Formats: sequence, structure tokens, C-alpha cells
Amino acid sequence: VQLVESGGGLVQAGGSLRLSCTASGASFDSYTIAWFRQAPGKEREGVVCIERESSGGRTMYQYGMKGRVTISRDNARNTVYLQMNNLKPEDTAVYYCAAGDTIATVNPTPYDYWGQGTQVTVSS
Repeated sequence: VQLVESGGGLVQAGGSLRLSCTASGASFDSYTIAWFRQAPGKEREGVVCIERESSGGRTMYQYGMKGRVTISRDNARNTVYLQMNNLKPEDTAVYYCAAGDTIATVNPTPYDYWGQGTQVTVSS
């Protein structure tokens, strides 16, 4: 599975962005898809995931993210979206999407396929 993220950029605090993760190469709907982020000098952390429908299609949010981010998937377009609202400077990071043969989790361990990342910068 090849994953390509897009939609990152520079936004002012309080603004919104929608990131996209488009997959190719395998059965997209058989994978759970997650978004992670990594800020400079920090470890990669999970943001949110959306489970494959065969496992229930649940969403799981990292603590503190629910209410500001929404994940959705369009299996017909092999794309997962991450809508982020009320962005804060501390949300500045490289955002990665990942695909895994797993139930819903924001732990990066089960995810085997990763995109190259897209930069999100939030100015104060």
C-alpha cells in the first residue's frame, strides 16, 4: 500500500485545515487508517484512527483531540480525510497517515504502511 498525504500548510491559530491521505496498490477498505504527527524534538504521537468496516468502522481519538478533529474515509476514492478545526500553535507538526491490519488503535506499532508526511504550521 502506498500512501500520499496532502493538504498541509500554514494557518493562523483558530483556523482549519483538511488533510487527505490517498492510497494505492491494495484493498484500501481492508485497512485501518490512522493519522499521527511528529513535532520537532518530540516523539511521534497518534491523533485519530478510523477502523476498517469489517472490524466495525470505529473511530478512536487521542486524548484531547476529540472535538477539534474529525476523521472520515471514502473507500470509493481510497482516501481518508482529517478535518482539523480551532488549530493551535502546538498542533504544528508533520502529519503522517498510516495503514494497518489492525483494529482501532492510535498506537503506531501495528501500522505497516506510512506516507511521507505533510507539514502543518500554525502561527500565533
